[in-house]
Amino acid sequence: MTKKQSTDKVIAIFEGNQIRRLWDEKKESWYFAVVDVIAALTNSDNPPVYWRVLKKRLIDEGSNETVTKCNALKMLAMDGKMRFTDAADTETMLRLIQSIPSPNAEPFKLWLARVGYERLEETADPELSIDRALKTYLRKGYSQGWINQRLKTNEIRKKVYRS
Repeated sequence: MTKKQSTDKVIAIFEGNQIRRLWDEKKESWYFAVVDVIAALTNSDNPPVYWRVLKKRLIDEGSNETVTKCNALKMLAMDGKMRFTDAADTETMLRLIQSIPSPNAEPFKLWLARVGYERLEETADPELSIDRALKTYLRKGYSQGWINQRLKTNEIRKKVYRS
């Protein structure tokens, strides 16, 4: 992160909690501070200790691959200095969230289960994914004309790539 970057690019807000994040241009992926997510999803008075205990439990259970995918990255700390903190990409973070034994994490886990179920259904019936995309565009305020144009453009692009 350069000093010119604004904090809105490195801080995400989840239900009023600040989550530090870092964009990796090479991997084109966001990395999120694990302790910030834990603080947002638990009532822990000490998220770093909660993370250490969770990390040990995951390793003991044989889920050390998830822990291994958490890398120490320099992020802006509360004292204003750049400090190393464990961070995870979106996929790893979603896996970690599934392991958090907190009632505050349950709504997020239910959402993950629903999204997973929907994607499995869409694999069986791809028409469902098209319907979901249309509904999402409409909810975001796009016009029916824009949506139709977008779908046509995507179809043309696919035909060109297949040629």
